[in-house]
Amino acid sequence: MASVKSLNPSSEVVRRADALNVNINAGKALQGILKTNLGPKGTLKMLVSGGGDIKLTKDGSVLLQEMHIQNPTAALIARTAAAQDDISGDGTTSNVLLIGELLRQCERFLSEGVHPRVLVEGLELGKKKALELLEKYKIKKDTTDRELLLNVARTSLRSKIDPELADSLTEMITDSVLTIRRPNQPIDLFMVEIMHMVHKTSAETQFIKGLVLDHGARHPDMPKRLENAFILTCNVNFEMEKTETNSAFTYATAEERENLAESEHRVVDDRVKKVIELKNLVCDTPDKKFVVINQKGIDPFALDMFARAGILALRRAKRRNMERLMLACGGEAVNTVDDMTPKVLGFAGLVYEQVLGEEKYTFVEGVKNPFSCTLLIKGPNQHTITQIKDAIRDGLRAVKHTIEDGCVVPGAGAFEVACSVAMNKYKDQVTGRAKLGVQAFADALLVIPKTLAENSGYDTQDSIIKLQEGINAGHVVGIDVYTGEPMDPDAEGIYDIYRAKRQLLNSSSVIASQLLLVDEIIKAGKQMKKIEEDA
Repeated sequence: MASVKSLNPSSEVVRRADALNVNINAGKALQGILKTNLGPKGTLKMLVSGGGDIKLTKDGSVLLQEMHIQNPTAALIARTAAAQDDISGDGTTSNVLLIGELLRQCERFLSEGVHPRVLVEGLELGKKKALELLEKYKIKKDTTDRELLLNVARTSLRSKIDPELADSLTEMITDSVLTIRRPNQPIDLFMVEIMHMVHKTSAETQFIKGLVLDHGARHPDMPKRLENAFILTCNVNFEMEKTETNSAFTYATAEERENLAESEHRVVDDRVKKVIELKNLVCDTPDKKFVVINQKGIDPFALDMFARAGILALRRAKRRNMERLMLACGGEAVNTVDDMTPKVLGFAGLVYEQVLGEEKYTFVEGVKNPFSCTLLIKGPNQHTITQIKDAIRDGLRAVKHTIEDGCVVPGAGAFEVACSVAMNKYKDQVTGRAKLGVQAFADALLVIPKTLAENSGYDTQDSIIKLQEGINAGHVVGIDVYTGEPMDPDAEGIYDIYRAKRQLLNSSSVIASQLLLVDEIIKAGKQMKKIEEDA
């Protein structure tokens, strides 16, 4: 009888071999679900919510977030894979596959009576050797080279969405990251604004070297299209201000009330006139225009004054867009209209408004040296837009991490096959039964190229043998998912992210080791006791 039973008779206990089987079967089951999604030729999963909403995806991160996983072991593996996505933006499906395969390979030796601790020691040795090989195998490159970044983005996107759509998004994502990149400063992906419109098709998605605001002018007489426009970014109240404390004004006659209202309007009018004076100062020729983008409100009287002066004025702009506006257009954000000079103004070659149904969008384009940009996602329905948005998020991080790492790893399963071959040679240097754990690690690594071949419709054994022969001949080879033959991933431009591979090797071996060392699964807690009392 388990010791915990004497402390809590209501507890549920799974012991020894049964506990191991529960963990191994959970890892294999989760691997079986995600296995068919790996790679460009992977299939899709249809997720149906309780409300009947349907989502089609093969992104491992989205699947693990949306699926309702009740098994505690599977939930632990899913959280590990989600952490992989948070850290590196890629490799979620690979993480689940490698953990499941490590457990599967160790199951062979466990059934022959090998103690889990011996296997865990071998897995630890295998992990250290794999990380050493990764350092040797990575390729140092100029990661600011646009062509390299295009290849990295394309490799990441093709494993998540349709190849044609992936190819069209590749350039947009790469140019977005290169636009916001500043020397000697960390890349801030929040400076890439991701907007969406339920409009036309996904092929209409645009990269805009500027900004798109999700609102338009509030006056019908304001211009809808401006070229060579000066941009005033401000946080000024162009409406009657309310007091910060509860207060009341009393007046004896209607004339006093009119005077009070007039004095309040005069304060706002004076602010508007100062903006119009600045506009008249800088717009000395008819081809120059003026735009005001304000974070606070603009009342109808002020809007009318701006419209008569030919100024496009936008009110209640989002705070996050104010910083982006300055990075995109230049200039400074002002909090007062006093002592304004032309130095505070930004510039845009083109500002125009687009109306879709009841929604208005303002496009700010033609900026000179932008450090902020917009990806405008278009699609016929919300499902398509969500799918593109998830892919763009992963693509942006793939490009960002490649720039920061300064190196790449050959993709298409090339590293896994080379590492497996090297690990089998390293196994002979390990003494004792720990070499069984190294053997399990070496065999488990082949799950990635095997799955790529299987999902592409080719014989896994033939593909693996050809790849191993290529590695033994001294070549760097991965699997070509379109022919099933070995190919040089460096020549084909197929690259994986270095930090994703490093995180994959680390986290998968750690989780597999911890699951192998579990000898009891105990379901006993205060919540169970409370449920029994209620019953």
